[in-house]
Amino acid sequence: MSGKIPVVVLGATGTVGQKFVSLLTDHSWFEVGALAASSASAGRPYGEVVRWRERSELSPKIGAMVIQPCAPPLPGAIVFSALDAEVAGPIEQEFARAGAYVVTNTRTHRMEADVPLLIPEANADHVTLIESQRRARGWKGAILANPNCSTAALALALAPLHRSFGVERLFVSSMQAVSGAGYPGVPSLDIVGNVIPHIGGEEEKIERESRKILGELSNGAVEPAKFAVSAHTNRVAVVDGHMLTVSVGFGRRAGPDEALEALRSFRGPPCVTELPSSPNPPIEVDGRADRPQPRLDLDRGRGMAVTVGRVRACPILDIRMVVLGHNTVRGAAGQAVQIAELLVAEGRVRRG
Repeated sequence: MSGKIPVVVLGATGTVGQKFVSLLTDHSWFEVGALAASSASAGRPYGEVVRWRERSELSPKIGAMVIQPCAPPLPGAIVFSALDAEVAGPIEQEFARAGAYVVTNTRTHRMEADVPLLIPEANADHVTLIESQRRARGWKGAILANPNCSTAALALALAPLHRSFGVERLFVSSMQAVSGAGYPGVPSLDIVGNVIPHIGGEEEKIERESRKILGELSNGAVEPAKFAVSAHTNRVAVVDGHMLTVSVGFGRRAGPDEALEALRSFRGPPCVTELPSSPNPPIEVDGRADRPQPRLDLDRGRGMAVTVGRVRACPILDIRMVVLGHNTVRGAAGQAVQIAELLVAEGRVRRG
């Protein structure tokens, strides 16, 4: 081994699993120690099974790795889960019980009181929930959750506004890319030339998860933020990139200039800004009238930066704005890798 930390990817053949593999292939701290998937794929070379959808070439070394069953022990102190939510729960718990730190992209454990739901720039302190989780459950390891892909972009953009002015009311309407539905995802005859104004469970995730992420840690638990949220979610014919139009009402009245200053100056804590996957800045503000756009702005910060534009006064609330995030990077695998980097930076997982 190279001195890097071996990690495991569960659900490695799916859309998010492939993104994990792509991001980890040349990572400076991590290397893929094992790939795991369903029993239908286990025992076969990864390159033979996977229908590779990433722009980068699949590494021959990783392509030759034999897919393992989704059960411990596997060679990795950190386990990234891209499993389907229907099967993820007991598998992730089994790895945590065996001593692994499981960073999950599935919804299964996100809203459990002792599971941190993390956007490192916004709530890195919530990682301490894993101490009470391990005590209560008797686990050697722990589960840490990555939020829903649309929530990830929204909550990061809201973090500096909530800190500065106190978000009280929020209206959000999303335009979400087809890659958020996985592969093969939405049938072409349903989405081409069309907009689907419903994504199952998505509105509820935005409403619940954003409050937990922006809540306050107190006495070993998170007190959710108390703002009201009205969310509408729509699937649109874009490959990657979730865009949200947002109107925000504050507890302390603020206009566009103050909001822009808060957004532009926002940085995560020092332990986060220095992580390999962290963009600098995490929020990029674009003042052009027709930006952000998925085709032009999605890859800012290697897909980890959220772009905010069209910040202006709102005639009903205080401000309105447009938020764009990369749903499979910031909203999924990239942020999960960043969470794992935070575990290393804090000394919870040791290198070498």
